[in-house]
Amino acid sequence: QVQLVESGGGLVQAGDSLRLSCAASGRTFSSYNIGWFRQAPGKEREFVAAISRNGGSMHYAVSAKGRFTISRDNAKNTVALQMNSLKSEDTAVYYCAADRYSSGTTSNPGRYDAWGQGTQVTVSS
Repeated sequence: QVQLVESGGGLVQAGDSLRLSCAASGRTFSSYNIGWFRQAPGKEREFVAAISRNGGSMHYAVSAKGRFTISRDNAKNTVALQMNSLKSEDTAVYYCAADRYSSGTTSNPGRYDAWGQGTQVTVSS
């Protein structure tokens, strides 16, 4: 089972950029599709972006498309989420998650087998 640790969150102003990182343990990292989710206070966890095992396919939520970019480095067991033009509504705890069994990327959180502890992103307007 892969273990995930997020980092890179913080407090920024609207319009700023932030880069989140997800570091994974284990030698089977390239066997997992990786997704980013977020959860704001009082709201359900929502999908942000996902990337396929070999990094060749990416999938974004409408809210993230054009502003966020997901990438991965299988040699370093890391996945990054570059977030540009941040808005106050992007404020949330961001989680990375690993999906071992889906054939491709998915926005369904129930398909993910392992989750990190989350990193807080706060965007002030």
